[in-house]
Amino acid sequence: MIILFFVLWMILNGRVTPEIVIFGIAISGAVAVFVHQVFGYGPDNDIRILRNLPLYVLYVLTLIKEIILASFAVISVALSGDRKPDPEIVEFHSGLESGFHNVLLANSITLTPGTFTLFQKGDYFMVHCLRKEYAEGLENSSFIRLLEKMK
Repeated sequence: MIILFFVLWMILNGRVTPEIVIFGIAISGAVAVFVHQVFGYGPDNDIRILRNLPLYVLYVLTLIKEIILASFAVISVALSGDRKPDPEIVEFHSGLESGFHNVLLANSITLTPGTFTLFQKGDYFMVHCLRKEYAEGLENSSFIRLLEKMK
């Protein structure tokens, strides 16, 4: 965490002088202590994030792929005369224990065209889908499978 804060400090300063480096180390350390005291963020969180980094990258790539595929599906509904919206509201439990992962899933659903999260509390979701076929497989989607692997 301190290294990340220091790198950000150096990037924002735009130049390297002994004063900037010394102040950067001091300020980065102070911010890291503040984050640890106020938010309870510690080195164990850094290790967990680094261990799950490949899964987070895969999650972002999966999200981009799903957004592109869903965009074409919604475009075909919008431009087609015979395919009309057939909205449906789906309720399901994700089975994810982490609040962060549930919020990440809710936002991913909303970012995907044709679906948006109406309500999310804990692992309970209520999702609006533009067409009934968009609702199929939400309970065991690739998003949920990837989030389950992240511990």
